[in-house]
Amino acid sequence: MAARKPDAANEHQATIFVFGTKLLVTLRGIDAATAQAATAKLEQQFQHMQRNWNAWKSGELTDLNQAIADGRSMAVSPHLLGLIEMAKRFESLSDGLFNPALGGIVGAWGFHSDERPMGYRPDLPAISTLALRKPTMGDVSIEGTVVACTNKWVQFDFGGFAKGVALDLAEETLKSFGIQNALLNAGGDINSMGNGGACPWRISIRDPKSSGVIAVITLAPDEKIYTSGNYERFHEIDGVRFAHTLDPRSGIPVDHIISATVIADSGALADATATALTVAGPRDWHRIARKMGVKYALLVDERGGIHLNPEMRARISFSSDRAFTLIESPPL
Repeated sequence: MAARKPDAANEHQATIFVFGTKLLVTLRGIDAATAQAATAKLEQQFQHMQRNWNAWKSGELTDLNQAIADGRSMAVSPHLLGLIEMAKRFESLSDGLFNPALGGIVGAWGFHSDERPMGYRPDLPAISTLALRKPTMGDVSIEGTVVACTNKWVQFDFGGFAKGVALDLAEETLKSFGIQNALLNAGGDINSMGNGGACPWRISIRDPKSSGVIAVITLAPDEKIYTSGNYERFHEIDGVRFAHTLDPRSGIPVDHIISATVIADSGALADATATALTVAGPRDWHRIARKMGVKYALLVDERGGIHLNPEMRARISFSSDRAFTLIESPPL
């Protein structure tokens, strides 16, 4: 997704590199000094989160993963504890289709890297064995700040919703500077604050089968819009593409959905739900979306068909560049 750039008075932009992508911060209705101070604070916070939430570089999360592998419990920081609590809740709501305990399987596929993996051949028998160990957030217990786990094969990887959590925290930081109108765009995953002022936030939803746009939507105040896509991070082995989104039930990449776009009132929920709907696929996405409590969703399947609920259909304007096959669901 991409935000359309309007002409706006008192608009300030900054770019921060975080979680393997560029975060474009757009602030409106404030002076330059406040904008500079706010973005400097954001950069400091994102560096801390990236250091401690990374599943493959040394930090608090890798320390916790090692403790679990060793059969030890570990006290964690409030920020990491909050991530784990949300992960447990979202896994439960999604019937296990969103599962941040699969870090060992994600790593076995070669996706623990800042760059798109190339030329890597995963050990499929080893991946199958890991999947049979059934790592799940249900194996994790929390007492105070201490995290323990009954399954040593659990390895946390919060890539499925870390951006959403981080952008939600960034909003709180911007509010502390008195900022009311802002757009945080992390590689197409977007948190909006306010209504954009004189120029509402208008967002383009990318067509995953081309370089074009499926549709455009105007966000309501404080909405978040996130896409889980299988078209950027993948392996290609013997001409077959294996995407980075894994089905927790098998440990195998999903292939029935190319992208899932969700609008919600929190980045964490939108991010986690988009991942879960990608796994759920055309047959089960509507049930999972309803369970997770979202009202707007749009999915693109491997044939280019667009699945969406009537509430989402009523809000978007489709591109006139090509025809679309729409598969409309009952209301959410």
